[in-house]
Amino acid sequence: MRVRSDPTRKRPLALNHVLRITLRCVALLALFLLVGATTKAQSEAEQTSMQLVRVFQAGQEGYHTYRIPALVVTTKGTMLAFCEGRKNSAADCGDSDLVLRRSTDGGQTWGPIQVILDDGNNTVANPCPLVDRRTGAVILLMNSLVTTSRDEGATWSPPINISGQIGKPDWRCYLAGPGHGIQLMDGRLVAPCYHVTGPKITDVHSHIIFSDDGGIQWQLGGLLDVKTDESTVLERADGSLYLNMRNYRGTHHRAYAFSRDRGMTWSPVAEDETLVEPVCQGAVLRFSTEKTSGKNRVLFSNPASTRRENLTVRLSYDECKTWPVAKTLWTGPAAYSDLAVTADGTIGCLFECGEKYSCEAITLALFTLEWLTQNADHS
Repeated sequence: MRVRSDPTRKRPLALNHVLRITLRCVALLALFLLVGATTKAQSEAEQTSMQLVRVFQAGQEGYHTYRIPALVVTTKGTMLAFCEGRKNSAADCGDSDLVLRRSTDGGQTWGPIQVILDDGNNTVANPCPLVDRRTGAVILLMNSLVTTSRDEGATWSPPINISGQIGKPDWRCYLAGPGHGIQLMDGRLVAPCYHVTGPKITDVHSHIIFSDDGGIQWQLGGLLDVKTDESTVLERADGSLYLNMRNYRGTHHRAYAFSRDRGMTWSPVAEDETLVEPVCQGAVLRFSTEKTSGKNRVLFSNPASTRRENLTVRLSYDECKTWPVAKTLWTGPAAYSDLAVTADGTIGCLFECGEKYSCEAITLALFTLEWLTQNADHS
């Protein structure tokens, strides 16, 4: 007897096969979407992360310690990191040179150390670089000397002594910066400075100097109240100047003053209770203006503590009246710092830091506005 095949017997096998293929496709699609989402998340995390690059390391290249960083970006995008190379110790006074490293890739890698000035056993101190946007030149103040580079920091002119232009006979000493100076909207170059008038550590005054001819001739601007010294300067959106100063009044707050005549006179010195300091240096820098980017944004960096530690960057939207955004770059020992912004909006903060001491190294932090504000603000 011939047994007829039952066509329904194979249907479950066919359905099971189709179901398995379908489930496999669904699983592969889910995996593809998960990988894509993970890759996107990783990419976004990379874009909003903070990167640390060691620029100067104590004990290397013939120097005991590197201190007093200054940072600028040229009109062509070269990043220049200056500091003092102290040969025999970390002391402020002694045999120190003014040294430089250059980066042409936004601070990712750095060229060899260049010695801009070696004055024998004497101290070369307080780098204060300024960029002239009209000519592309970089002008560097140090002690009472000035030198200029017109090739992105590769070479420098012989230093010129300008002490007769910017000092007074009864001053015991005077120094620029340290940290970057600025160029005003009208082209004037302004460098923050200070001078010493007496034997006590508190016998100090902040002041500014300025040049209207690209850094050839310099003039003395207005003087600030006693017990202020190392300072950093900013041109506000309304054209007034803001000077933020180290404060010797014993309050652990940064001092500040305003000028409405391009630095010739200053308001009485006040204190910003938000900007806590251990009597140390700080840096202020414009990130953007409302005219060009829709918002006025100003950056500030210093060790936000009563000790030299906790290097912090802050952000102001109201021209330095308040600082609603703050983020720590380094929780451990830290001291002097300087700020710069690249053409693509990357923020660079060059600062002293270490594990046990703040002068173990000078490190560059690179980050975005998005990282600083936790994606609450975008450039």
